[in-house]
Amino acid sequence: KSSQKQIKFTKPTQSEEIREPRRRKHYVSVDLHAEMRTEFVSLPGPCEPEDLIDGIIFAANYLGSTQLLSERNPSKNIRMMQAQEAVSRVKSPEGDVQTLTEVDLFISTQRIKVLNADTQETMMDNALRTISYIADIGNIVVLMARRRMPRTASQDCIETTPGAPEAKKQYKMICHVFESEDAQLIAQSIGQAFSVAYQEFLRANGINPEDLSQKEYSDIINTQEMYNDDLIHFSNSDNCKELQLEKQKGEILGIVIVESGWGSILPTVILANMMNGGPAARSGKLSIGDQIMSINNTSLVGLPLATCQGIIKGLKNQVQVKLNIVSCPPVTTVLIKRPDLKYQLGFSVQNGIICSLMRGGIAERGGVRVGHRIIEINGQSVVATAHEKIVQALSNSVGEIHMKTMPAAMFRLLTGQETPMYI
Repeated sequence: KSSQKQIKFTKPTQSEEIREPRRRKHYVSVDLHAEMRTEFVSLPGPCEPEDLIDGIIFAANYLGSTQLLSERNPSKNIRMMQAQEAVSRVKSPEGDVQTLTEVDLFISTQRIKVLNADTQETMMDNALRTISYIADIGNIVVLMARRRMPRTASQDCIETTPGAPEAKKQYKMICHVFESEDAQLIAQSIGQAFSVAYQEFLRANGINPEDLSQKEYSDIINTQEMYNDDLIHFSNSDNCKELQLEKQKGEILGIVIVESGWGSILPTVILANMMNGGPAARSGKLSIGDQIMSINNTSLVGLPLATCQGIIKGLKNQVQVKLNIVSCPPVTTVLIKRPDLKYQLGFSVQNGIICSLMRGGIAERGGVRVGHRIIEINGQSVVATAHEKIVQALSNSVGEIHMKTMPAAMFRLLTGQETPMYI
């Protein structure tokens, strides 16, 4: 074991005097990076990269935590609104006494820990990769972390919002709220920790980060064509059909629809299930995986899932329904071209589900879609494969990476993990 570095940040006052930070008690932890001391590519941020590997500590006051429900990939504006909502829930109204606990906020490339400043007992311990967003609002810092739950209880960390339309899925997020005059430095340090961690990942795979420039990555992107299997399929008139369905007045259509996934060439809804004996199933004209372009001349392309569900529910009193569909298999084929391990794939995975996608990266060009469950990687099924092994398989893959995916909601329906809610 080696002593943990304890970097204390101070700021000069207007008279250029240096304020002494709150004194720290000493504690030790295992230094996982003792053998990896090396030169780092210059990274923006207030810390020395080596210090972030060991870990740094800021003085702060812990105000409290609250839970929010969030969409899969909200915009930065929505994230900031969520952070402000968390602050309003936790912070006492002006004039009231604020309950707070003095803490040491420990930040490293591995994790973020919150320790009681007096006892040094661990109050919270989050792996860095679970932090989704950091916001500094004046002297307030908000850390937003994905809530970790057993897979069976969380259904891949997604749940249905009470009172929301069927299949409207959201994540549970835990927001931790702190007060510190170093709020901006704390937020910048956490952001820098992610960058240093990525450099460490490259080095662990034998890649010198200095060899990888943004221009080089852009040059690789520019040499790759968009994997246009979807484009060819959608432009083939044989796959595009106009259907007439007959139904009784007051009868539901009897289908379940899911999102095609962010990253689709043509974002619309996919037929994920059909009710036995319902109008859709009776017609014999539809198949699981079909993408619905329009209903009764109302286009569904680009509309939110809840809006599409509302349009379909509004057909209950109709006796004839016209559908424009594109016949598609339920499984999507992905082809990522990665010439070298030093090029990041540009997407993240949690329990086999694609959670985020870098705009313009090699994964987007390869047909990767957010919200899809990975079924197969390079011909090998990963349906029953542990998360860590999926990540390892992707991280070590180079050249052409072939994957098969399908919307996670459809996967849960087809495997009996979720009860279909027909509309």
